[in-house]
Amino acid sequence: MDIALSSSAAARVAWIAQRQSKPAILRLAVEGGGCSGFQYRFGLADAPDADDLVVETDGVQLVVDSMSLDLVRGATVDFIDNLGGASFKVENPNATAGCGCGTSFSV
Repeated sequence: MDIALSSSAAARVAWIAQRQSKPAILRLAVEGGGCSGFQYRFGLADAPDADDLVVETDGVQLVVDSMSLDLVRGATVDFIDNLGGASFKVENPNATAGCGCGTSFSV
């Protein structure tokens, strides 16, 4: 498995996409920066790019570019909604350290 999208994350993407009249395609990218070296960037995509890995859960697509995939291979994208707030979370087995807010990591 290269990467996975949980059912709760798929449901949230579908809800957001419907409200914005966009396709239910979530793009996960990894960028340099953040307090631990790399940070996750989420956004809705209009369509997958040619070099994207595409996985689908419950009719929702998760797309990851080939450069980012090396840093998140084996990860699961989840959606957490609790007292601390609601957010997408990446459970990344490649991360050796992370920050308290969960948005950046190092390998």
